[in-house]
Amino acid sequence: MIYIYYIPAIIIFLFFCFVTVKQGTIGVITIFGKYRRILHPGLNFKIPLIEVVFKKISIQNRSTELGFQAVTLDQANVNFTALVLYSVLNHEEETIKNVAFKFIDEKSFMQSLIRTIEGNVRSFVATKKQSEILTLRNEIVLFVKENLDTILETWGYHLIDLQMNDITFDDEVMRSMAKVVASNNLKAAAENEGQALLITKTKAAEADGNAVRIAAEAERQAAILRGQAVASFREEVAKGMSLAAREMQQSDLDNSVILFTMWTETLKHIAENGKGNVIFLDGSTDGMEKTVKQMMAMQKMQSEAQAQSQSHQHHEKHKK
Repeated sequence: MIYIYYIPAIIIFLFFCFVTVKQGTIGVITIFGKYRRILHPGLNFKIPLIEVVFKKISIQNRSTELGFQAVTLDQANVNFTALVLYSVLNHEEETIKNVAFKFIDEKSFMQSLIRTIEGNVRSFVATKKQSEILTLRNEIVLFVKENLDTILETWGYHLIDLQMNDITFDDEVMRSMAKVVASNNLKAAAENEGQALLITKTKAAEADGNAVRIAAEAERQAAILRGQAVASFREEVAKGMSLAAREMQQSDLDNSVILFTMWTETLKHIAENGKGNVIFLDGSTDGMEKTVKQMMAMQKMQSEAQAQSQSHQHHEKHKK
């Protein structure tokens, strides 16, 4: 019956002999303050009163958001908002020991993590100008991760991702940047407008030049055709006059009759086809006689010139 009184004590003893570790968590056991071993997820046995669960460490991914300010090379303040995603490096015993004993508590670790990230970002930004920062988001992340990975490994952690969500400047800087962008846009618009105007004027000048060339070519062709028409007309007139002269010589008629006929035909043509222009002609008998004599003299000169040309051609042919 005496053993019945020991049953509750045994139950309490067994209760303190077992400890449960949740999934995604690693337990750290110490004996009198010294590291002893780790406990994996599930039901684990420990020696009551001697072994103590010093800390339970989460091996799941953790995140934190931080905001800070940096100064560029040209003394512009830049405001950053970043998201840090990190986790325990692995499940190895040495890694768990680093996580459990490197920092006095979780608050100290987070403070060190945040200050290390801020310091790396500030050191990078201090070498760049404000106009470059907005285009270097990825470079900033790579620079921080490269320098932070080694440090975090010594603490037992691993940096999974670092996202620079917002990169902004002070209001005064933002206003000045907006003015610069607006002035650059106006400058580009003015340059584009000038180029468009230059192209328009160039094309117009080319079109005018082409029109002038086309008109000149058309005028040249028209002049050639007019000359050919006048030459053909004169040739036909000469043939007709020569034929009429031969006919009249065969009929023993005076050549002045042809000239008189040409004179009357000319007057008739002017009267029928005149367009309102005034042409003064001497229509008297003396005027007609004078004009006929002049025309006969011109015909005689033309006949003599033609005879000389034929004689010269005959002489040259005889010499050959």
